[in-house]
Amino acid sequence: MIASRLFPLLSCLAAFAAMAIPAAAAQGRYPAQYVDGDQPGYVPSEAEEELPPEFKRTTVFYRTTEAPGTIIVSTSERFLYVVQGNGRALRYGIGVGREGFQWQGLLKITRKQEWPDWTPPPEMIQRQPYLPRFMAGGPGNPMGARALYLGTTVYRIHGTNQPQTIGTAVSSGCFRLVNADIMDLYDRIPVGTKVVVRQKPQI
Repeated sequence: MIASRLFPLLSCLAAFAAMAIPAAAAQGRYPAQYVDGDQPGYVPSEAEEELPPEFKRTTVFYRTTEAPGTIIVSTSERFLYVVQGNGRALRYGIGVGREGFQWQGLLKITRKQEWPDWTPPPEMIQRQPYLPRFMAGGPGNPMGARALYLGTTVYRIHGTNQPQTIGTAVSSGCFRLVNADIMDLYDRIPVGTKVVVRQKPQI
Protein backbone atom coordinates (compact mmCIF):
# COMPACT_ATOMS: atom_id res chain seq x y z
CA MET A 1 0.00 0.00 0.00
CA ILE A 2 2.77 2.41 1.00
CA ALA A 3 4.75 1.38 -2.06
CA SER A 4 1.76 2.08 -4.31
CA ARG A 5 1.46 5.55 -2.86
CA LEU A 6 5.16 6.24 -3.08
CA PHE A 7 5.46 5.21 -6.73
CA PRO A 8 3.45 8.17 -8.14
CA LEU A 9 5.39 10.53 -5.87
CA LEU A 10 8.73 9.14 -7.03
CA SER A 11 7.59 9.33 -10.64
CA CYS A 12 6.70 12.99 -10.18
CA LEU A 13 10.06 13.71 -8.55
CA ALA A 14 11.88 11.96 -11.38
CA ALA A 15 9.92 13.93 -13.97
CA PHE A 16 10.66 17.17 -12.12
CA ALA A 17 14.36 16.30 -11.97
CA ALA A 18 14.39 15.57 -15.69
CA MET A 19 12.87 18.97 -16.37
CA ALA A 20 15.20 20.68 -13.90
CA ILE A 21 18.42 19.33 -15.42
CA PRO A 22 18.23 21.35 -18.66
CA ALA A 23 17.31 24.49 -16.69
CA ALA A 24 20.17 23.92 -14.26
CA ALA A 25 22.55 23.33 -17.16
CA ALA A 26 21.39 26.55 -18.78
CA GLN A 27 21.77 28.47 -15.53
CA GLY A 28 25.16 26.86 -14.93
CA ARG A 29 26.10 28.56 -18.21
CA TYR A 30 28.82 26.15 -19.25
CA PRO A 31 29.09 22.38 -19.74
CA ALA A 32 29.25 20.78 -16.30
CA GLN A 33 32.02 18.36 -17.30
CA TYR A 34 34.41 21.28 -17.84
CA VAL A 35 35.03 22.04 -14.18
CA ASP A 36 37.30 25.00 -14.95
CA GLY A 37 34.75 26.54 -17.32
CA ASP A 38 36.89 25.75 -20.35
CA GLN A 39 35.70 24.04 -23.52
CA PRO A 40 38.65 23.72 -25.92
CA GLY A 41 37.74 24.04 -29.58
CA TYR A 42 34.42 25.78 -29.04
CA VAL A 43 33.94 29.00 -31.05
CA PRO A 44 31.17 31.24 -29.64
CA SER A 45 28.70 33.07 -31.87
CA GLU A 46 28.32 36.85 -31.96
CA ALA A 47 25.12 36.50 -29.94
CA GLU A 48 26.97 34.56 -27.23
CA GLU A 49 29.66 37.25 -27.12
CA GLU A 50 26.99 39.83 -26.19
CA LEU A 51 27.24 40.43 -22.45
CA PRO A 52 24.37 41.25 -20.07
CA PRO A 53 24.18 45.03 -19.45
CA GLU A 54 25.68 44.80 -15.95
CA PHE A 55 28.91 43.27 -17.29
CA LYS A 56 29.45 45.46 -20.34
CA ARG A 57 32.52 47.69 -20.49
CA THR A 58 31.71 51.13 -19.12
CA THR A 59 33.18 54.16 -17.34
CA VAL A 60 32.15 54.46 -13.69
CA PHE A 61 32.81 56.65 -10.69
CA TYR A 62 35.55 54.96 -8.66
CA ARG A 63 37.33 56.26 -5.59
CA THR A 64 40.88 55.00 -5.08
CA THR A 65 44.35 56.21 -4.12
CA GLU A 66 45.92 54.08 -6.86
CA ALA A 67 47.57 55.91 -9.76
CA PRO A 68 45.88 56.20 -13.16
CA GLY A 69 46.60 53.16 -15.31
CA THR A 70 46.54 50.74 -12.37
CA ILE A 71 44.41 47.60 -12.77
CA ILE A 72 42.24 46.68 -9.78
CA VAL A 73 40.52 43.30 -9.81
CA SER A 74 37.56 42.90 -7.45
CA THR A 75 36.94 39.16 -7.24
CA SER A 76 33.72 39.43 -5.22
CA GLU A 77 32.21 42.00 -7.58
CA ARG A 78 33.31 40.17 -10.77
CA PHE A 79 34.77 43.41 -12.15
CA LEU A 80 38.17 44.60 -13.34
CA TYR A 81 38.84 48.33 -13.11
CA VAL A 82 41.44 50.43 -14.93
CA VAL A 83 41.95 53.61 -12.92
CA GLN A 84 41.46 56.71 -15.07
CA GLY A 85 41.98 59.43 -12.48
CA ASN A 86 39.56 62.17 -11.40
CA GLY A 87 37.46 59.64 -9.51
CA ARG A 88 36.73 57.47 -12.54
CA ALA A 89 37.66 54.05 -13.82
CA LEU A 90 36.98 51.91 -16.85
CA ARG A 91 35.11 48.82 -15.66
CA TYR A 92 35.03 45.38 -17.34
CA GLY A 93 32.93 42.36 -16.41
CA ILE A 94 35.09 39.32 -15.68
CA GLY A 95 34.99 35.66 -14.71
CA VAL A 96 37.04 34.70 -11.65
CA GLY A 97 38.41 31.69 -9.81
CA ARG A 98 35.94 29.34 -8.22
CA GLU A 99 35.88 28.59 -4.50
CA GLY A 100 39.28 27.36 -3.37
CA PHE A 101 41.02 29.01 -6.35
CA GLN A 102 40.58 32.68 -5.43
CA TRP A 103 43.48 34.78 -4.25
CA GLN A 104 44.57 38.35 -3.63
CA GLY A 105 47.80 40.24 -3.93
CA LEU A 106 49.89 42.83 -5.72
CA LEU A 107 51.58 41.97 -9.02
CA LYS A 108 52.68 43.50 -12.31
CA ILE A 109 52.01 42.66 -15.92
CA THR A 110 55.22 40.93 -17.01
CA ARG A 111 54.27 39.86 -20.52
CA LYS A 112 51.59 40.30 -23.19
CA GLN A 113 50.59 37.87 -25.91
CA GLU A 114 48.20 37.96 -28.86
CA TRP A 115 46.26 34.72 -29.50
CA PRO A 116 48.25 32.85 -26.85
CA ASP A 117 48.81 29.10 -26.91
CA TRP A 118 47.28 27.08 -24.09
CA THR A 119 49.19 24.49 -22.05
CA PRO A 120 46.95 23.34 -19.20
CA PRO A 121 49.00 22.94 -15.99
CA PRO A 122 49.38 19.43 -14.49
CA GLU A 123 46.84 20.21 -11.76
CA MET A 124 44.18 20.98 -14.37
CA ILE A 125 45.06 17.85 -16.35
CA GLN A 126 44.62 15.82 -13.17
CA ARG A 127 41.13 17.25 -12.70
CA GLN A 128 40.23 16.94 -16.38
CA PRO A 129 42.42 14.24 -17.97
CA TYR A 130 40.63 14.54 -21.32
CA LEU A 131 41.99 18.07 -21.91
CA PRO A 132 44.63 18.57 -24.61
CA ARG A 133 48.21 18.87 -23.34
CA PHE A 134 48.77 21.76 -25.75
CA MET A 135 46.52 23.88 -27.95
CA ALA A 136 47.72 26.52 -30.42
CA GLY A 137 46.23 29.99 -30.19
CA GLY A 138 43.06 30.71 -32.13
CA PRO A 139 39.32 31.41 -31.84
CA GLY A 140 38.57 28.05 -30.16
CA ASN A 141 41.36 28.41 -27.60
CA PRO A 142 40.18 28.86 -23.97
CA MET A 143 42.81 31.60 -23.54
CA GLY A 144 40.96 33.77 -26.04
CA ALA A 145 42.35 36.56 -28.17
CA ARG A 146 44.88 38.10 -25.75
CA ALA A 147 46.66 37.37 -22.48
CA LEU A 148 48.32 39.56 -19.87
CA TYR A 149 50.67 37.55 -17.65
CA LEU A 150 50.73 38.31 -13.92
CA GLY A 151 54.19 38.37 -12.36
CA THR A 152 55.91 34.97 -12.32
CA THR A 153 52.68 33.17 -11.39
CA VAL A 154 50.58 30.81 -13.53
CA TYR A 155 47.77 33.38 -13.44
CA ARG A 156 46.73 35.60 -16.34
CA ILE A 157 44.14 38.11 -17.39
CA HIS A 158 42.94 36.66 -20.68
CA GLY A 159 40.11 36.26 -23.15
CA THR A 160 37.76 33.31 -23.35
CA ASN A 161 35.82 31.17 -25.79
CA GLN A 162 33.16 30.76 -23.08
CA PRO A 163 31.67 34.27 -22.81
CA GLN A 164 28.74 32.98 -20.77
CA THR A 165 31.14 32.41 -17.84
CA ILE A 166 31.64 36.17 -17.40
CA GLY A 167 30.22 37.08 -14.01
CA THR A 168 30.76 33.57 -12.66
CA ALA A 169 33.42 31.89 -10.51
CA VAL A 170 34.59 28.83 -12.46
CA SER A 171 38.27 29.25 -13.34
CA SER A 172 41.43 27.94 -11.67
CA GLY A 173 42.40 31.45 -10.57
CA CYS A 174 42.81 33.37 -13.83
CA PHE A 175 40.61 36.33 -14.75
CA ARG A 176 38.75 36.13 -18.07
CA LEU A 177 37.07 38.74 -20.25
CA VAL A 178 35.19 38.42 -23.51
CA ASN A 179 37.53 38.75 -26.47
CA ALA A 180 36.38 42.26 -27.43
CA ASP A 181 37.15 43.46 -23.91
CA ILE A 182 40.52 41.74 -23.54
CA MET A 183 41.60 43.23 -26.88
CA ASP A 184 40.55 46.67 -25.65
CA LEU A 185 42.39 46.17 -22.35
CA TYR A 186 45.46 44.77 -24.11
CA ASP A 187 45.83 47.93 -26.18
CA ARG A 188 45.57 50.15 -23.09
CA ILE A 189 47.88 48.31 -20.72
CA PRO A 190 51.70 48.24 -21.06
CA VAL A 191 54.06 45.68 -19.55
CA GLY A 192 54.93 46.78 -16.03
CA THR A 193 51.39 47.86 -15.13
CA LYS A 194 50.54 47.43 -11.44
CA VAL A 195 47.73 44.95 -10.74
CA VAL A 196 45.90 44.89 -7.40
CA VAL A 197 43.75 41.80 -6.78
CA ARG A 198 41.19 42.16 -3.97
CA GLN A 199 38.75 39.67 -2.54
CA LYS A 200 36.40 42.36 -1.24
CA PRO A 201 35.52 45.87 -2.49
CA GLN A 202 37.42 48.72 -0.87
CA ILE A 203 35.29 50.70 1.60
